[in-house]
Amino acid sequence: MADVAFSICVYLGSRPGNNPLFTEAAVAVGRWIGQRGGQLVYGGGLSGLMGTVAEATRQAGGRVVGVIPEALVDKELANHLCDKLHIVNTMHERKAMMAERCDAFIALPGGIGTLEELFEVWTWRQLGYHDKPIGLLDIDGYYSSMLGFLQHAVHNGLMSDWQMDLIRTGAEPHALLASLVQDAGVNAETITLRSVI
Repeated sequence: MADVAFSICVYLGSRPGNNPLFTEAAVAVGRWIGQRGGQLVYGGGLSGLMGTVAEATRQAGGRVVGVIPEALVDKELANHLCDKLHIVNTMHERKAMMAERCDAFIALPGGIGTLEELFEVWTWRQLGYHDKPIGLLDIDGYYSSMLGFLQHAVHNGLMSDWQMDLIRTGAEPHALLASLVQDAGVNAETITLRSVI
C-alpha cells in the first residue's frame, strides 16, 4: 500500500435501500477516501450501495480494490472498473483478503451480509486477531435499534463495555472516517488473518 495514504475496508449493502440518505453517505465516504489519496477495499460489486461507494472513490481519484467470490461475479455484478479486482473461491477467502488489505473498517447501512462482516471483524478484534479500528456509520438512525440491543446484552451480562468500546460509532461520515484513519496510524501493521481464522 505504498502508493496510497491509507486503506479503508467498507461494508455496505448490495442493494440501494429506500432511503436516499444511504446513497448520499456512500458517495460521501467514497469521495472522502478518494480526495485524500486513499484506497477503498470492498466487496467488488457494482450493485447497490457497494457500486455507489466504489464509483465515488474512483471519480475522486482514489484506488479501488474489490474482492468477490466467483459464485457472486454475476449476482453482484463484478466491478471490472476496479484498479484491482480479486476473484476468489470462497467467502472466507474474500473476508480475510479484505481485512488484510486495509488499515481500518467502516460499516454503512446494509443487510445480513454487512452485519455478518461487521460482527466478524469485531469478534476478530476482541480475540486479538487484529487491532484495526472499526467504525459504524449510523445514518438516519439505521443502527440505533441494534446498538440499543447490544447495550441490552451488556446490561444482561452477556457482553462487556470494553467490547462495545472496540467500535466507534458516528452519524457524520467525514468525522468518523478521520477518527478511524487517525486511530489506525500511518502504515499500520497488517496481520495475515488467513493463518489464524
